[in-house]
Amino acid sequence: MVGVLDSVDQRTRLAGHNRLELLLFRLGTKQVFGINVFKVQEVIQCPALTKVPKSHRVVRGIASMRGKTIPVIDLGMAVGLRGVDDLTRCYVIITEYNRKTQGFLVEGVDRIINMNWEEILPPPKGSGTASYLTAVTRIDEKLVEIIDVEKVLAEVVGQIDHISEGLVSTTDSSLPKHILVVDDSSVARNQVKRTLDQIGMQSTLAKNGREAFDILSQWADEGAVHERIAMVISDIEMPEMDGYTLTKAVRGDPRLQGLYILLHTSLSGVFNNAMVDKVGADQFIAKFNADELATGVMSALNEIGTR
Repeated sequence: MVGVLDSVDQRTRLAGHNRLELLLFRLGTKQVFGINVFKVQEVIQCPALTKVPKSHRVVRGIASMRGKTIPVIDLGMAVGLRGVDDLTRCYVIITEYNRKTQGFLVEGVDRIINMNWEEILPPPKGSGTASYLTAVTRIDEKLVEIIDVEKVLAEVVGQIDHISEGLVSTTDSSLPKHILVVDDSSVARNQVKRTLDQIGMQSTLAKNGREAFDILSQWADEGAVHERIAMVISDIEMPEMDGYTLTKAVRGDPRLQGLYILLHTSLSGVFNNAMVDKVGADQFIAKFNADELATGVMSALNEIGTR
């Protein structure tokens, strides 16, 4: 697979245009899956893996790459499918999520496609909370499923979403104690919600930028949005409308002028802070550290209170 991926940094030109590139792969069935190229560092044939005693059952081993030791997760096994049988005939997708590098073991890698986020749709309503899907799309008349990798990692690696005891909310008491949280991952939405709960903030949850903008528009029709919520916390990668496009839509609506927007994303490895200024967001925080998010929110609320 040498040469299958160009430098991820070169693909940042798609940011802000509601577009993405998907790397398509298979997990031992006819079903095609996708992952955003922004998250991918490289694709390699499976190297020699070293077993780790007492590791999670879906961690097939660790690999040494360029001076780093990374865990290799059997992605098919992690989402309830059959795991890889022959390690010599499969590939590892090296990714960065939430500031950590890991490899995902897959049966085969297909190609990269360029798409509009409007073509990426939320999973069917019947898929349920146990589903590992975060979105779906169609390519060449075939269904492509996009996996909620953050859910996989939360189950395999675990998650810490409680804030430190000494971190006490000192926000402006005159502001609404309500925040709109936007993320396509159910795990990520609930992580943010639990963090906000601990600093005394209520939240409304939206699954993508389109849903969030519809909520904001409805609230604006009913009265001043700034009297209802203090700010918006949004992921960037989401079906139908990404976080960049949501931000630009908010900034283009006179009823929503001045609404504070914090972008909260797992794109920590390739995110260009210049994009925050380009689309008009107020702050960027990489996922996921409960203390950092809580501190960032309280700092933002204090800033809003002085405007």
